[in-house]
Amino acid sequence: MTRSDLVEELAARFAQLKHRDAEFAVKAMLDAMSDALVRGHRIEIRGFGSFSISRRPPRLGRNPRSGETVTIPEKRVPHFKPGKALREAVDRRTRELEAQAETA
Repeated sequence: MTRSDLVEELAARFAQLKHRDAEFAVKAMLDAMSDALVRGHRIEIRGFGSFSISRRPPRLGRNPRSGETVTIPEKRVPHFKPGKALREAVDRRTRELEAQAETA
């Protein structure tokens, strides 16, 4: 699902929302989440999962073209951990779809 798919879904589910309002709501939510992660905060959405920042230490790598050793600096990357309810829902729905495919 892309960002525009999410906007379309939101606008379709809530008839009182215009497309522009749904787009603004999605942008505001994603911007707030990005800002929180940049500040080093953890985001937890009950029943869905949590977002946090993981630290990747500096390391040595290789340039694939020349084979030369390259120092790769430390990085901070976002990390998502799905919640129990999301994991179970995905597992259950996947099994249902597989069972439907077998009977068809």
